[in-house]
Amino acid sequence: MNGILIIDKPSGWTSQDVCAKLRGVLHEKRVGHSGTLDPLATGVLPVFVGRATRAVEFAENDRKRYTALLRLGLVTDTQDISGTVLETRPVNVTVTDLLSLLPAFTGPIRQIPPMYSAVKIGGRKLYEIARRGESVERPPREVTVYSLTCAGQTEEGFLLEVECSKGTYIRTLCHDIGQRLGCGGVMASLRRTRAGAFDIAAAHPLSQVVERAQRGDMDGLLLPVDSLFSALPAVTVSEAQERKCRSGAPFPVELSDGRYRVYTPSGAFLLVGQAAAGQMRTVKSFFEVI
Repeated sequence: MNGILIIDKPSGWTSQDVCAKLRGVLHEKRVGHSGTLDPLATGVLPVFVGRATRAVEFAENDRKRYTALLRLGLVTDTQDISGTVLETRPVNVTVTDLLSLLPAFTGPIRQIPPMYSAVKIGGRKLYEIARRGESVERPPREVTVYSLTCAGQTEEGFLLEVECSKGTYIRTLCHDIGQRLGCGGVMASLRRTRAGAFDIAAAHPLSQVVERAQRGDMDGLLLPVDSLFSALPAVTVSEAQERKCRSGAPFPVELSDGRYRVYTPSGAFLLVGQAAAGQMRTVKSFFEVI
């Protein structure tokens, strides 16, 4: 079994929990995900199965989109609603106040990773240090927020729509916005609506996937691995070129320099290749090795 499952991750599950569950019901050891979601979060989690796990590295750097609920007036140790409350403050913030601040958090920004995160300092994961009641200095890291808008206001807070780079902590974004507004803030909920090429409309609830897998009906759930590379131009090679591909050898092509999806004469996906100076070389192969 090879392909990509777009899971709508339920709240309360870690990304690794989802992979572990799928390994069991699919009877496949090769299961991995791209882009960790916090347990509190829901939404798009691309899960790679079988030989498709070779594609995870290409998905990890994709842009992500989120809808987050920013609740003002609270500060917690985890920077989200699940943590221990450290402070409560009065809130006198209008939509205009928030909108005027959002441009300051758009573009390249620097974030200090939260203590409750998997970032390593001195070989130790920050959350392991935090659980011992300790805190350490964390150097800020640069991330990119491509867009940040307010999508409305509820009784619980402001809805933020965020498109960002790998490594962006949305709960830290909520915390930092709250600090700048002077009242504190936490992430009360988070839903990932897009990861790279995969939109929430294509995501399946984990419970549905587990049920279908248990009865052996996975039709329509597994996406082909080449769907990850849909933005790349496709090229079909000859039988002689296919043999070169399968042996890992470069071969001459009349193509512009760049990356391509490479297919056999019968339409089977072979690899992602790099054309340069009239030669095609393998970047990563995806055909089954017999």
